[in-house]
Amino acid sequence: MKSVSPFKPHYGTNQVVSPAVASASITLDKNDTSVRIINSGAAIGYFRLGLSPQTATAADCPVNIGQTIVVEKSMLSDTLAHISATGTTFQIMTGEGGL
Repeated sequence: MKSVSPFKPHYGTNQVVSPAVASASITLDKNDTSVRIINSGAAIGYFRLGLSPQTATAADCPVNIGQTIVVEKSMLSDTLAHISATGTTFQIMTGEGGL
């Protein structure tokens, strides 16, 4: 059985973004291994991680309304692209663990 370690935030890295109809992106700390995404808005949003540049589409990873997810990030990934057809709010923070 795999144990889950709690998410250990890298304080000072939280970014509040407003995904909209057009894809936009933010820069992430390359040294962190996890990314926590909170959808605190009123619509579903999508994101994609990778090496800059990145463009998100509705075919990428969804984050439902009120959902918090933590995903593993490659040390090569320095960009998170986000999009939402009707607009929403994401809070994005890097750190370690939580998987």
